[in-house]
This record gives sequence, C-alpha cells and structure tokens, in this order.
Amino acid sequence: MIGVKEIIVKRIYELCEKQNIKPNELANRSGVTPSTVYSLLDPRRHNVSIVTLKILCDGLGVTLGEFFSTDDFDNLQQELK
Repeated sequence: MIGVKEIIVKRIYELCEKQNIKPNELANRSGVTPSTVYSLLDPRRHNVSIVTLKILCDGLGVTLGEFFSTDDFDNLQQELK
C-alpha cells in the first residue's frame, strides 16, 4: 500500500518534471537549502512539515490545494478504521 509520504514525494517529482527542474533548482526557487528538499524526498524520513511543503509549493508556483488535488491523494485509504 502506498502511503501519504510516497504520494507527496511522487507529486513533487511530477511538478519538478513538468517545470523541467531538479530538486536543487526547487530549493533555490523556494529559498531553502538543497538538504531540506533532499531530506523531504528521503524515503527514510516519514514526517513532512506542512510549512515546508507550502514553501516548496510557493517555489513551484502552485497552491497547496493544487498540490493535493490529484487522484492519488483522493484515493488514499482512510487511516482510521
């Protein structure tokens, strides 16, 4: 089962590819260090700060709503059962 973190990483890569940029350029555009971006993309890191994600969205020129408006996010299984 794919989780929220994996979908976030996938979405960041999709948006970077769409804009033909690498994570390093995303860091520059967002005003954060490259290590911040690479840390978020690291599969060993499980938590993603919404504040950091908002900053990256600003660098990508998308809103948080646009970022999360995908079938992958809509189809996530409910965490609470």
